[in-house]
Amino acid sequence: MSDCCAGGSVATVVPPAAPSGVAGVPHRPEHAHRSVKGQQLVAGGTFAMGDSYDEGYVADGETPVHDVRLPAYLIDETAVTNAQFARFVRATDHVTEAEEFGVSAVFHLVVDAPRSDVLHQVAAAPWWVAVKGASWRHPEGARSSVADRPQHPVVHVSWHDAQAYCRWAGRRLPTEAEWEHAARGGLRGRRYVWGDELTPQGVWRCNIWQGDFPHHNSGEDGHLTTAPVRRYRPNGYGLWNMTGNVWEWCADWFDPGYYATSPEHDPRGPETGELRVMRGGSYLCHDSYCHRYRVAARSGNDPVATSANLGFRCANDA
Repeated sequence: MSDCCAGGSVATVVPPAAPSGVAGVPHRPEHAHRSVKGQQLVAGGTFAMGDSYDEGYVADGETPVHDVRLPAYLIDETAVTNAQFARFVRATDHVTEAEEFGVSAVFHLVVDAPRSDVLHQVAAAPWWVAVKGASWRHPEGARSSVADRPQHPVVHVSWHDAQAYCRWAGRRLPTEAEWEHAARGGLRGRRYVWGDELTPQGVWRCNIWQGDFPHHNSGEDGHLTTAPVRRYRPNGYGLWNMTGNVWEWCADWFDPGYYATSPEHDPRGPETGELRVMRGGSYLCHDSYCHRYRVAARSGNDPVATSANLGFRCANDA
């Protein structure tokens, strides 16, 4: 993946082994154990997956455009919030990987921590800094808190943390194909979730960067970092903030060459890999370096990676 998109793994310790059954097999709850509150039913069907405009990064593998046929499924209306994740932590005493490592990636302009907690910059992307004590509870560092943003998306969660939440909540992560199909909201071959124009009638429809990246954000969309999960408008399937705001983990392994061999029916990604798919872009995306807020855009990250712009939403079989 490109380090400009999410902070990646900044831990200076060897990550602990993932619990048995977690590392390679995405959780899928049994039917009787599903929880579907707050999820939208998406009808099955066939859609064209991939970049119809040939605008993507070659290394991301957004082409060839290919037909995908999906059965009906359910998907969360919003990204998982701080309030929802807090309930999970209270019920299970889960400790996130960022908390175990003791460090996570924070965007340089918003660090809120003692100077001694700022450990180092990320070499490939110096706007990311490794901050001691940054976690889902303290997104910008030890002096910050999620107490005043319960309806913002939870961040600093690894793919493994998302799996743990799904097991507790009776849910699963969406496949990459489900994610893109859901994000399109019934629109065919469009550039963005809402159409082909970034700001229709001059109105911002997602939370991304405006201004001179990475030094000045003019804040035209109203947010420097995360926005509440029900900001802007939902798409045609009633789903909020499918692009921008925070990257969202998907179940699949990431492979730039996968589209060339992907099965047409309900693809679930390669059988093995090193990175997991993340989708949707974040509040740091900007067309000068990372236009991954397009609906076809894709990227991957280490499943232990955590950063201040990386979260998730859940899905379920219908």
